[in-house]
Amino acid sequence: MSRVLGSVRARAAAGATAVVALALIAAGTAVLLVLRANLQDQAGLQAEVAAREVAAQIATGTAYDKLDLPDGEDHPVVVAGDDGRVLAVGEDVRAVDGKPVRGAQQKPGAGSVGPGSSEDDDDDDDRSGLAPGEVDDDVVHRDGTAEVDGKVADYRFAVVEAKDTRGGKATVRAGSALALEQEAVGSVRTAMLIGLPLLCVVVAGVTWLVTRRALRPVEGIRGEMAAITASTDLSRRVPVPSSQDEVGRLARTTNETLAALESSVERQRRFVADASHELRSPIASLRTQLEVGVAHPELLDVPGAVEDTVRLQRLAADLLLLARLDAGEQPADARVELAAMVREETSQRVADRVPVHVGELAGGEVAGSRTQLARVLGNLLDNAQRHAVASVRVAVVREGEWAVLRVEDDGPGVPEGERERIFERFVRLDDARARDDGGAGLGLAIARDVAVRHGGTLGVRTGSVFELRLPVAG
Repeated sequence: MSRVLGSVRARAAAGATAVVALALIAAGTAVLLVLRANLQDQAGLQAEVAAREVAAQIATGTAYDKLDLPDGEDHPVVVAGDDGRVLAVGEDVRAVDGKPVRGAQQKPGAGSVGPGSSEDDDDDDDRSGLAPGEVDDDVVHRDGTAEVDGKVADYRFAVVEAKDTRGGKATVRAGSALALEQEAVGSVRTAMLIGLPLLCVVVAGVTWLVTRRALRPVEGIRGEMAAITASTDLSRRVPVPSSQDEVGRLARTTNETLAALESSVERQRRFVADASHELRSPIASLRTQLEVGVAHPELLDVPGAVEDTVRLQRLAADLLLLARLDAGEQPADARVELAAMVREETSQRVADRVPVHVGELAGGEVAGSRTQLARVLGNLLDNAQRHAVASVRVAVVREGEWAVLRVEDDGPGVPEGERERIFERFVRLDDARARDDGGAGLGLAIARDVAVRHGGTLGVRTGSVFELRLPVAG
């Protein structure tokens, strides 16, 4: 049960049902209030018409015992004098607002009404200013009860004042039954109470089905991801729906993530395989020399063992640096003067096969790690040394907001079709070249990774010119 309630479909259905239910309750309440008000106004209008008809008879001089009063059950009428005595009362009317009306109907001076009749309608003083034979334009509406022929019911009363031809003041109180209003409101309320749960059930069911259909591709994505996780086969892809909605974008983004993950894993596999292969050669050579030295000390090639150890140390350092770069290591936020770094690094390369000539050195600082940038310069100079015939040249120039470091040699250059492949790891264009002469094929790959980490680029501008572009520090 908790799993069902925790599903997106269940939450969506519950939320939609709650919203619809609240909206229907609010709308239903407003409808009931408006309906009740309209029916009460209609009953009040009918009561006012009945009261004014009786008041008009009084104003024209009709005797109180001769008044034509409406049917008591539909429109109970009580006419009271200025002193509160009942002057006339409708047929079968026994009480109003729980106060009995005493005396014979339609006979003046037959009885009196308690509070809620003349006392409730107006004060005893003649504040209306009516002249004999006039009916007051003002009317007062109020709800109350009346007992007619032994039955008590709710009524909407209208109270109107009038003066007869002799100046006697009379208050006419006529009512209109509210039974129809109560019946209509009750019927609407009952219909709403029955229809609201049914409508909520329909909304919940429709929302459940629509959400289920909308989330079906998500379930397919989830199932395929679970299968990929179980099989570790990153070549698989999740199904992409034909729709261009959020689910479709989710599927396409998931496949892009899987592709990037597959590429990363494949790259790591190749890296591990190549690293193992590269490490095997110097380790095997070093072990062979040491074993020969143990058996025949006079045959031990100490310089060769030292050379293999140095190459192994450099390879291990390169692998560790690549591992740190792959892990997302960011360069230090320091300022590096490229021109000063070039002068310092080139001054230490006195034993190079080909001398390094320093050209233009424009000023300009870049942000990053001096150690890593010096490593890039060293790798580029080492690469140029391996291919140069008689000259290697390095320069730093300023191009707008970029500091550009160029390393050029007079060698044959890099073929145009290989200018990107040389930056891949463990790639050597001359496979027949000895590893101790050509290195492990990691120098340029490390240089490009460092350049990218510093917000720059590294590429081959022409066949033998390598160009490192870095943004100038603000």
